Amino acid sequence: MNLIVDVGNTRIKLAVFDKNRLLEIRIADSFTILETLKQLKLDYPKLNLAIVSSVGYLQDKVLQYLGLQFELTILDNNTKVPFTNLYATPKTLGIDRIALVCASVQQFSQKNVLIIDAGTCITYDFINKDNEYLGGAISPGVRMRYKALHNQTANLPLLETEIPSQIIGNSTIGSINSGVIYGVLNEIDGIIEQYSALYLDLTIILTGGDANFLSKQLKSSIFANSNFLLEGLNYILQHNTVE
Repeated sequence: MNLIVDVGNTRIKLAVFDKNRLLEIRIADSFTILETLKQLKLDYPKLNLAIVSSVGYLQDKVLQYLGLQFELTILDNNTKVPFTNLYATPKTLGIDRIALVCASVQQFSQKNVLIIDAGTCITYDFINKDNEYLGGAISPGVRMRYKALHNQTANLPLLETEIPSQIIGNSTIGSINSGVIYGVLNEIDGIIEQYSALYLDLTIILTGGDANFLSKQLKSSIFANSNFLLEGLNYILQHNTVE
């Protein structure tokens, strides 16, 4: 059985897989991660393999525990992956993006795939049907846009995420919601349109914390899968484990 530890910018997600079957997901933070790991080990005694993907901070004592309790893989830019990486600066490619591409290789083999991860940032990653990763784009996520408007101005309030009832904001709150939400939606739809013009047989995956929220509003036909990153990490772990 496999343990996936995904350390993000705001939280730590832990997933248990039995081969390719996702059994459970638990959420932790830097204060609760060690106890959560110990409880998972008690609940799933057959857990023996683990992978850590970290774009945030993970304490040394947590890594030490993982190293003692599991056959541990730490994902970095030197980890073996099942695709050809044509990114001009492969050492700077985010490991979360690597995991997303690996999930597409496993689930959509020999297809042109655009993966959109709507989280803290919105990332776009493209892999072609020849199994070549070409790159993509990075832009601010939904919450980052709300915070930027508040932090970089004197008078605009920090709002919770809300779908506006109309595109014309008739108040400051309505205008902020319209600008953020329709800005994101039109950005995503526009980028999908440009990729679709280049690749007629394009498969589009939407994942990340805002995936379900955004998928209901987008014009384009997409596959929404909030667990795509976890599935990619599980595939990398299997790909790097000698049976």
